[in-house]
Order: sequence, then C-alpha cells, then structure tokens
Amino acid sequence: MHVILLGAPGAGKGTQADIVHQSMELPHIASGNLFREFVDKETELGLLAKGYIEKGTLVPDEIVIEMILQRIGEPDCSTGWILEGFPRTLEQAEALDKVLAGQGKDISKAIYVEVPEEELVKRLSGRLICKKCQSPYHIVASPPEVADKCDKCGGELYQRMDDNEHTVKERLRVFNELTIPILDYYRKQDKLVTVQGNRGIQVVAEEILTELT
Repeated sequence: MHVILLGAPGAGKGTQADIVHQSMELPHIASGNLFREFVDKETELGLLAKGYIEKGTLVPDEIVIEMILQRIGEPDCSTGWILEGFPRTLEQAEALDKVLAGQGKDISKAIYVEVPEEELVKRLSGRLICKKCQSPYHIVASPPEVADKCDKCGGELYQRMDDNEHTVKERLRVFNELTIPILDYYRKQDKLVTVQGNRGIQVVAEEILTELT
C-alpha cells in the first residue's frame, strides 16, 4: 500500500497520517520531518538542503525527491508507506511515479483532505507546534493539558512565525497554485479520493481508513 496524503496547510494531514500509521502499520514519512533528519545528521543531501532553507528559498525538486527516495528505500518501507507533504508540485508527482514504475510499483491512493479556506486560516492562526516532536496543538480547538508543554514528550510549544493571518493566506495561495494541479493528475489516474476535513478528527480518520481497506 503506497499512500499519498494531500491537503493545504492546516488541513490536518499530519494527524491523519499518524492515525493511518498506527492503524495500518504503514511508515509515516513527513517531508518536513525528513528535512530536519537529513539536516541534523549532516548528510550530503541535508547540507545541500540547509543552504536553501537558511536563505528562505524552496529546496530544489531534485534534492527533495532524492531524500524521499532514500527514505522509501529503507527496509521498513518494503511493504508500503504513507507520504505526507510530498509531492508538492506536479513535477515531484511525475518523478515519484517514474521511479515507482521502474520498481514495478505505483501509488495506491491519493487522499485529499479538503477544508474551507476560512477554517484553515482560523486553525493555523491559533496553531502551536512542539519543538521536539512537531506534534500540533491549537489554542482553542485542541490545547495541551499543561500550558506550553507537549502532552506526548513534554517539549516546549511555540507558534510558527508564518502562522499569522496574512502569511497563512499567502501560503494557501501558493498551495493552490502549485498543489491543486496534482489533484487533477491523480484524478485522471482514478486514484484521487477527496475527504471533507472540516469534521471531527476520528470521523475523518474512519473515512480515510475505509478507503484504504
């Protein structure tokens, strides 16, 4: 089972990917976490990516793709995986398909978690992230048990600098420009499943798991 989880910033991709990971025992590969792992380990790819990240520019597709390919080539991914945050562009989607085809594999499903823009703005504007494990919280909707501390690892919670209304709207504009074409790409392959994410976490999760089983 090779699954891609798509959605705008704030759609809840990470939360849903974790549930799929636990329910189906599929490795959860989040591109953001993968970047940090490669950078922290100071691998060749990590050092290349770090240069772009520090400049505030997008990491080139060839570096991102190579990171993903290295990760899905590890033994724990031999029976499948769920990708979150990748592909982000049509070029990345096409490159992934090409590599998988060469291995006699393909994408099983592309799940798109759709959430109205006004809800995304509200979610992101109150979002808190754990510095250690990157678990997401929300000031109103899902606050931590202890203020400013992660329930899972005790790490410090913080609000990202780009989680303000103006920046959030710009991030959503970029998402629509770059990522929406990917939906058409997988729709044409009859692999796209759209799930309404503006509902309870468990309700959304159950629908996703039904589609995958």
